[in-house]
Amino acid sequence: MSQNADTFLLLTILTLVTILLIFGMKYFAAARQAQQRLAHEGAYQELADKAAVAQTAGAATLAKLEQDVKEMKTKLAGIEKVLHEVE
Repeated sequence: MSQNADTFLLLTILTLVTILLIFGMKYFAAARQAQQRLAHEGAYQELADKAAVAQTAGAATLAKLEQDVKEMKTKLAGIEKVLHEVE
């Protein structure tokens, strides 16, 4: 009878340890995934910041180009006016 009780106790302990190991592994995996997700979100935030800076620089360059084109149109209109007067 004593041998059956010892076997039952051993099996119960092993079962509980197995259950604890399974939950421990699940918790560790979830924590690891959260850690990796945070790292990826940081990288995406950095990329978004760089894109915003590049977009701002592109808008400034575009505004400068528009101003240059307007100046060229004005100068070209003046040249055309002079050419029409010469003819």
